[in-house]
Amino acid sequence: MNYENWISYRYLTEKKGGFLAFLNFISTAGVAIGVMALILVIGIMEGFGNNLREQIIGTTPHVMIEKETGIRDYQELKDQIKTLEHVKGASAYIQGNIFLESSGQAVGLIIRGVEPESEYEVTKVNQYIEKGNFQDLHGDSIIVGQELARYFGFKIGDKVVLISPGSGVAGQGWRYALTIVGIFSSGRMDYDMNLALVNVEKAQEIFNVEKGIVTGIGVKLTDPYSETILESIKPQIRNLIGYSYYVKTWKDDNIALFKALALEKLGLFLILTLMVMVASFNIVSTLIVTVTSKIHDIGILQSIGVPKNAIRRIFIKQGLLIGIRGILWGLILGVGVSYLLKNYFPVPRDIYATDHVPVDLKAFDVMVIVASALVISYLATLYPASRAAKLQPVDALRYQ
Repeated sequence: MNYENWISYRYLTEKKGGFLAFLNFISTAGVAIGVMALILVIGIMEGFGNNLREQIIGTTPHVMIEKETGIRDYQELKDQIKTLEHVKGASAYIQGNIFLESSGQAVGLIIRGVEPESEYEVTKVNQYIEKGNFQDLHGDSIIVGQELARYFGFKIGDKVVLISPGSGVAGQGWRYALTIVGIFSSGRMDYDMNLALVNVEKAQEIFNVEKGIVTGIGVKLTDPYSETILESIKPQIRNLIGYSYYVKTWKDDNIALFKALALEKLGLFLILTLMVMVASFNIVSTLIVTVTSKIHDIGILQSIGVPKNAIRRIFIKQGLLIGIRGILWGLILGVGVSYLLKNYFPVPRDIYATDHVPVDLKAFDVMVIVASALVISYLATLYPASRAAKLQPVDALRYQ
């Protein structure tokens, strides 16, 4: 250890002068609290964002291929798409709007006609079934969301009436009585209230679509979060099946939502970084008090030939040691509290769609937080260290 590091460490850890030791502690604690708060908030924001993504891709295909006039020969098209790299599965669907009538009330619904034998390859709807069986979705059957079932008091075996004003002749073929065979819970209230599933053949009948034609084909990817895969899969699909199809990803459908989440995360990061900046003022005041109390030491060091740059580095290193110590404690506390929140603090599942606080710490986020705190700590040392270096030996020793 060279003399600069040794002196910096001694000034930081010396027990004489309780006030200076107290200032060192306050400075360290301030940085630690700021870093801990940053880690916790960014981790919770990332966790809730990932939780929301899981809910979205649980009920929505990763990639949707649609055509304005409908897709014919979709079975052959599905087989072609499955040959592409990064594609895990494909399933056809028909989707449209309809009314559900019950107890004299009518509500608008999104009806999605799916293939029960292949839908599990694309979405997690079969895993969301709370009551009933997904494989019973055939003929005149329907699966509704938990919120819709709770609103109307539906249970397995109940009959519901769907009204499709656009199909058939008035009074003929536009009302469909279906039996509830399942109730699902996706964790998203809008889906659970407004989405219902029927068999694809029944959807063709309801929307007066010719047999053998579907609205679109849903595709599941190996990694739906990879920007590279999401951007590369669209041209691959177009090159394979032609450019008359509209291809969009789950992220394209929710781009405004995720831009808002990213902006909110950035805003919180900037706001909480101000906490670390406020804590850095403690470092400034601590170093100023240290310089004032160590004027005699500075004078002696300069009189025996220690250069001004070395004096500056001594106090810069002391400030950085305070910052590093605070960052380490903040890192330990942030990660520790995150672990406790994730594993031991339950939250109401019916409100947050999860039974625990969804904390997800990313290594990159933690590195940015640590780097930001280090830079702020370093900047806080510059003024007091430069003032210490500017002291003249004769002034420092005049009254000694």
